[in-house]
Amino acid sequence: MKDVAAAAGVGLKTVSRVVNGESGVTPEMAARVQAAIEALGFRRNDSARLLRTGRTASVALLLEDISDPFSSALSRAVEQVAAAEGCLLFTGSSAEVPSRERELALAFCARRVDGLIVVPAGDDHRYLLPEIESGTPVVFLDRPGSGIDADAVLSDNAGGAQAGTAHLIAHGHRRIGFIGDLPSIHTAAERARGYRAAMAAAGLPVDERWVDCGPTDRTRVAAAVRRLTTGPDAVTALFTANNRVTLAALHHLPADRRPALVGFDDLELADLLTPGLTVVAQDPAALGALAARRLFDRLTGDTTPPARLELPTLLIPRGSGETPPLTA
Repeated sequence: MKDVAAAAGVGLKTVSRVVNGESGVTPEMAARVQAAIEALGFRRNDSARLLRTGRTASVALLLEDISDPFSSALSRAVEQVAAAEGCLLFTGSSAEVPSRERELALAFCARRVDGLIVVPAGDDHRYLLPEIESGTPVVFLDRPGSGIDADAVLSDNAGGAQAGTAHLIAHGHRRIGFIGDLPSIHTAAERARGYRAAMAAAGLPVDERWVDCGPTDRTRVAAAVRRLTTGPDAVTALFTANNRVTLAALHHLPADRRPALVGFDDLELADLLTPGLTVVAQDPAALGALAARRLFDRLTGDTTPPARLELPTLLIPRGSGETPPLTA
């Protein structure tokens, strides 16, 4: 910075103001400083900045799987907010493994990120209490944290699943199958609860053979689709509880007696299928942006009690959920 100041013919404080985007420098003087910076190849020493301010101008986002379209949309939204705040975003994937979630979260904190956004994989987040107590804010995204009082930004999973199931009921279906994720996952449990609530509201019993929850791998989902849609007791409609389950189910729906289908989460090109795919859509961009803004509110001094913020879902009818039950 001394070299830049000498080359520009200004004081050291002026260089500092320009580098840090502070006011009090005329446009002409700022241009001279910028020209000297470019000529000398000056780069700010962020390690020294951390020692001076205690902030790294970085935040971290811990996702389930960054390759998943839903996670990618979350990441992009968080990154846009972070960039507007002058912060870098670090991301990592837990692969739905609690020990990996903990390892990554603590590694980010060890690198002194200013704040942390977590899509939980585990069911005990008390390991983050020392980080929160030391001043690192944590916001949970998509699912609430467990064993800890912290902000959470969620979708209305139960309400969305209830609306999707009620939509099938409104089109004449009474035997509706539910294929979901592992019931230990908060979002999966909430969507199963919404399905059951819709059936109960319509006075319809739920045969437990219609409910199939487990890993989202294609083999398991294929077996569930075959079991639910064949035989004398086959269902006439399916509610698939996340985008991975829906994609796997689409590959294995029977061609001759295709059931009505509503999926939770929108899919790229869903409107180009025949029939178009009816979905209960979340807004991952809004979820990510809200979680990021909540985090930066905490970083700028918001000390209000932790809140659970829930965004609505949207039912998008495109054809697959509007077909009537097939007659024998």
